[in-house]
Amino acid sequence: MADLKSGVATTASAWDAARMLCWREMVRFFRQRNRVIGALGQPLLFWLLFGAGLDRSFRLDESGNAASFLEYYFPGTLMLVVLFTAIFATISIIEDRREGFLQSVLVAPIPRAVMVLGKVCGGTAIAVSQGILFLALGLLFRWDMTMLRFAGVVVLLTISAVAMTSLGFLIAWRMESTQGFHAIMNLALMPMWLLSGAFFPIPAHTPGSAWSQVALHWTMRCNPVTYAVTGVRHMLTAEPLPERFFVPAPTVCWVATMLFAVITFTLAWKISGQRVSGDLL
Repeated sequence: MADLKSGVATTASAWDAARMLCWREMVRFFRQRNRVIGALGQPLLFWLLFGAGLDRSFRLDESGNAASFLEYYFPGTLMLVVLFTAIFATISIIEDRREGFLQSVLVAPIPRAVMVLGKVCGGTAIAVSQGILFLALGLLFRWDMTMLRFAGVVVLLTISAVAMTSLGFLIAWRMESTQGFHAIMNLALMPMWLLSGAFFPIPAHTPGSAWSQVALHWTMRCNPVTYAVTGVRHMLTAEPLPERFFVPAPTVCWVATMLFAVITFTLAWKISGQRVSGDLL
């Protein structure tokens, strides 16, 4: 009986630790207004500038009746909000290590998975809240945004945020400077987003295609962010792309995004057991 009570208390303490770490991440982020403005303002600026500048030259078909570039670009920008916020929320890992807070968490009597869960949940909550604010702009397009579709978009954004926050955790855990983290994440994040179908559709792979088109096709298909962006686009607009473009099915988008989240979170949990020089352990 005592063992059972001890186990229940330990589980409750672990969940309390994860909840407090999550809440700490959210408080730190929203107290820093420059980070809030940057995470939401930069993608919004991209959407307005590129959308207005490329709208006349962007044509999905020859009829000119397809979606405008602002409309096509919206799901990709929404995902960019989530990516930027989720990734850069994990900068706190480097800051916590430098300030000594992370060392205190590591020696606490809680599993490493709890610490990872708290950090990832905090980054995910921040990213999704920013994404929902930007999603409200979708009402400008007068899409058929039912509550079910809205909930589906939020769920998919949440899964994507878990994946990207875990990816940021993976990289930040081995870094000792925020400058190095920014350099690595810009090198990895922007190509993943640009090659996700957010900025331009995925060209179809047909017999006789040039090798460059084939390479671009498979690079974009192997990019896990592609399926998150396409999944959001499926729920925001029912207008299909022309046949000369490749579009993953909605089910494939959901499965691929969930696998991406599970894999990155598992790797983050595994790497959290490795000590680095800054841990002083």
